[in-house]
Amino acid sequence: MNRQRSFIGFIVAGAIALLVIAIAGFYWFFGKSPANLIGSTSQPGATIFVSKLSPVMVSLLANPDRLQALGREEELSKLKTSLFAKSGIDYKQDIQPWLGDEITLAIATLDIDRDLENGQQPGYLLALATKQPEKSREFVELLFSKRALAGANLAVEQYKGVKLISDNSQPEQDLLAGAVVGEGFVLFANDPKVLRDAINNVQAPDLNLTSSPEYQKASKELPKGGLAVAFLNLPIVAKWQGLELPEELYNSQIISLALSPKGLLAETTFLTSSEIVSPSAPLSKPVGALQYIPASAGLAISGSNLSNLGNSDLAKLWKQATATIYGSEDVVSRLAKPLADIQKRWGINLPEDIFSWVQGEYAIALLPDKEQTTPRWIFVVEKSEDVEQGVARLDAIASSNGLSINPLTIDKQKISAWTELTTATKKTDAKEGASFSIETKVRGLHTTLGNYKIFTSDLETINEILTAKDNSIIDNPNFKDSIAAIPRPNQGYIYLDWTKSQNLLERQVPILKLVEVLGKPFFNNLRSLTVSSYGTEARSLKGGVFFKLHHS
Repeated sequence: MNRQRSFIGFIVAGAIALLVIAIAGFYWFFGKSPANLIGSTSQPGATIFVSKLSPVMVSLLANPDRLQALGREEELSKLKTSLFAKSGIDYKQDIQPWLGDEITLAIATLDIDRDLENGQQPGYLLALATKQPEKSREFVELLFSKRALAGANLAVEQYKGVKLISDNSQPEQDLLAGAVVGEGFVLFANDPKVLRDAINNVQAPDLNLTSSPEYQKASKELPKGGLAVAFLNLPIVAKWQGLELPEELYNSQIISLALSPKGLLAETTFLTSSEIVSPSAPLSKPVGALQYIPASAGLAISGSNLSNLGNSDLAKLWKQATATIYGSEDVVSRLAKPLADIQKRWGINLPEDIFSWVQGEYAIALLPDKEQTTPRWIFVVEKSEDVEQGVARLDAIASSNGLSINPLTIDKQKISAWTELTTATKKTDAKEGASFSIETKVRGLHTTLGNYKIFTSDLETINEILTAKDNSIIDNPNFKDSIAAIPRPNQGYIYLDWTKSQNLLERQVPILKLVEVLGKPFFNNLRSLTVSSYGTEARSLKGGVFFKLHHS
């Protein structure tokens, strides 16, 4: 409805953009010390206004002007000025003097009037910390006086000692409500009822997010000095999206963003009332299988014990998260298409025919090819009796699919190749007709190096492994910096070199191009991202994503 449209058009857009200053500005910090670019507090104070039934809350815990230390002050100033251009508000003159160290935006309610017949009308709440209450009151008066001059009909009421100002706009006009509460916050909403509820939440503490046991548990996981934090009530997020989850294992999620000398670390914790089943024992150092992954890899996944992955809570989280975010498995199936193609081509079931016998270390990698079409792949697994039996089973499957198992030798290294004979036709002159030749196509190879069994997609890849032993991914400075930012022990790493994998990902997930346009400054300077799961709490799953930026 128009209430939702209007608030998104002014306040929500402004709040999100100001929060984005933190993210978009991160890429400017290289070469600078982030020591003074930390949040003023470990968690937002505006949670006293937010209902414990709120699906989402996002907070920036630093004054946007402090982020100008990241550099390019002129461009950041232009962004802030443009946000308020249509309102006639001058950021530097009207907002900067009183704006404090917190900006919080929340979905206060899924439906303002709780009337299903007229559709869902979410209530949005924006809380701005103020360091000069009188000046912030002057700002609120100025904002609404300008709206009155533009034709809005204002309404003023006293509610439990707080002055609320709103405009009774016509349906085609914007609607806005605002108030200064106490000495600490300026509140804006897309309906006066949202502000009244926010004040009720303060005066009846058992209603607000601060009193929520889920939030209390989640907030304990926040690191000190984070620049931004987000809290999600996952079942209500699913309800907001109109989804019915097949299994609600995780109740809530909290995310924090913090700077480090090498990039940006986003940490997240998922909370559940159930016991967490870890897919494998935590690792105190990178697995040895990574020594056989070339530095040229665009994607590398490493860890231990794939046999229990499908039954782990990590797998259940993936299922719940994708259902909550996408509502279907379409995007997921696009990302997993290369694996689906392998299963179809070889007639195998990955969990049963491969993952089931991988109980030790493993590493999986994709290497971009010259044409940037189909990536080459590598699979390294620690040797064991089960692995030897698994390899024999794969050889049998290859043979049953018409492939031959042929021995090869490269640089004195014995290799087994799955090959297929094909015919090729070559046209000659009309008298002689066509000529035929037989070609051997390699469909996969495997060999043994040290204590590891190695599988590859082609001869070029296995030759790269054999001839570049001192140029593995663990010697790559970018990879070393990235995993150094991830706490240990952990469950291993998913490492993505953005510059090498960007084209492949864009083909698999077309919507990614739109995301890149929206976050162009960030993506233009993104070098890699590394994902890991860590933490040992019985009812929480903790992990992080480290974004390494160019020149950082």
